[in-house]
Parts: sequence; C-alpha cells; structure tokens
Amino acid sequence: MVEPVVAFYGDGVLNCLKNQKAMNLYGITSIEQHLKNSLLLDLKVLYCKEDMERFGLSEDSVVMDAEDIGGETNAHVVLFSEIQKEMEAADHLLFF
Repeated sequence: MVEPVVAFYGDGVLNCLKNQKAMNLYGITSIEQHLKNSLLLDLKVLYCKEDMERFGLSEDSVVMDAEDIGGETNAHVVLFSEIQKEMEAADHLLFF
C-alpha cells in the first residue's frame, strides 16, 4: 500500500498561496486547486514552518484545507526535521 506525503519547503512554500488567480491572469492552473484536491483525497500535506516564517507566510495565507469542496483533511505546518523524517522513512522520493 502506498501512503503518499506531499511536502513543501524552501521556495516551494510559495506555491501554496491562496487566491493565486493563475487562470485569470495567465491562462494556466496553479497548484492551489491541486492542493485542495489532494486534501479532499486525504493526502498528507506538509509545509515547512521555517520557510513559511522566512517568507512571512501564515496559515491564513496558504491552502490549509478543502472544506469548500467537502474535504475533511487539513495541511500541517511542521518543522523541517519532521519533513526530513518523512523523507528518511520513504521507500521512494519524487522531487520537483
């Protein structure tokens, strides 16, 4: 059984901002809806606390849930050490 974990750290946390309006501005999708769909499917989504603080982001400024589409799972803001533990425990890693 595969239990995926999606973690955002470094500049990657900037991808998780709410209200990007990428379709309206650029004609492309942003990761915002993909995050909501991930949470709707109960995927574990992690944001690096240190990087969020570095960029001045709060939980209010990033996608934390998918309640508006019926999701019950929330993203989690965690220390990088928690993300590192997930990577060390993983059988497979995908970076992008």
